[in-house]
Amino acid sequence: MRRGRRLAIDVGDARIGVASCDPDGILATPVETVPGRDVPAAHRRLRQLVEEYEPIEIVVGLPRSLRGGEGPAAAKIRAFAQEFARAIAPVPVRLVDERMTTVTASQGLRASGVKSKKGRSVIDQAAAVIILQNALESERASGKAPGEGVEVVI
Repeated sequence: MRRGRRLAIDVGDARIGVASCDPDGILATPVETVPGRDVPAAHRRLRQLVEEYEPIEIVVGLPRSLRGGEGPAAAKIRAFAQEFARAIAPVPVRLVDERMTTVTASQGLRASGVKSKKGRSVIDQAAAVIILQNALESERASGKAPGEGVEVVI
């Protein structure tokens, strides 16, 4: 397992959930929800978080169908990840499967008594935590970086 803090991003149309982990990669925790409709402002805030947390990599959730295929949402996330990777180079960006993370996050928040109105502001953070925790567990089990790297094209 590589040592170093990581950030995870769950990109939605309206909000972007961000999570981080400790330098040993043991525990993922929520950071914040970035408003996503103003894309340039969202990118600025995400770059600030990268500067603040100094991660060894960024993990971005890639939405796939239950069968593993990719649709328009995945294409949108791939484009976002490519643009973001260019903006924060040389920090690597990786795409990881995020199937069912928002559903799992919603169920967890409901089970802990979070009302749906308040839940909207934290669900993306909770999904980012799940994405990051899954990525950490994958790396721990396989000894390899999770998901697929995003190539920086200039």
